[in-house]
Amino acid sequence: MLYFHSFRNNPGLVVDVVQDIRAMNGEAVHADPRKTGMIILGGGLPKHHICNANMMRNGADYGSDSGARPDEAVSWGKIRASAKSVNSAVSEKSRNVLGLEPLK
Repeated sequence: MLYFHSFRNNPGLVVDVVQDIRAMNGEAVHADPRKTGMIILGGGLPKHHICNANMMRNGADYGSDSGARPDEAVSWGKIRASAKSVNSAVSEKSRNVLGLEPLK
């Protein structure tokens, strides 16, 4: 599909992962004011790219992660140890409705 779109609309859709990562990291590194925060709903690749971008500036100042405990992100340097962080939780009933694994 990407090929056909780029063929018909030259240059059309351009997918440049490196340019996207550079732009995202630049937003975090050159943040003004100098504090950044993350509200992460869900997980996967976008979450990791946002967290990794904040690693370029020694972690985010504020953070929320619905998929893991904030102290895990602190251990990787994605959220600062001094950051104000929260962690959201999904009830066991909601987890069943959503088809999520049960909490341990």
